[in-house]
Amino acid sequence: MLILAKAALGVGATLALAGVYVFHEGVIRVDVDQHRSGGSHVHFWVPATTVSVGLRLAPRRNLQQAAAKVRPYLPVLRELSKELKKYPDAEFVDVRNSSGHVRITMRESKLSIDVLNDTENIHVTVPVQTICDVADRLEDAAPGV
Repeated sequence: MLILAKAALGVGATLALAGVYVFHEGVIRVDVDQHRSGGSHVHFWVPATTVSVGLRLAPRRNLQQAAAKVRPYLPVLRELSKELKKYPDAEFVDVRNSSGHVRITMRESKLSIDVLNDTENIHVTVPVQTICDVADRLEDAAPGV
């Protein structure tokens, strides 16, 4: 009975540590709600760590192809990711008109983009660290940038 309790404690502790590791970078959130008959309602949440791990597991040639396509924008992505870290809580864009509202902010070191209009609501949240990881991996795959 004591061995069973120790095994359960070990498994529980391992699962807890795995959960902490998986969620240590935060969560990427994408929510899309269309306001029409038959409209889509997509709510997608994924641990940001999966992006970093996925970029490390992606085939090198595929990563090089992606890096080649975005090569002109890599310096901008690198600088943007560095600068966003300096503004953990800031509002960059807040535009309202009669048909909608667009807001781009940093909240708790996460880039948040919200678009609200008559036909749909879109919310995207990405941790800044994930943007940095993507920039790093693409730069590694595209030497000379």
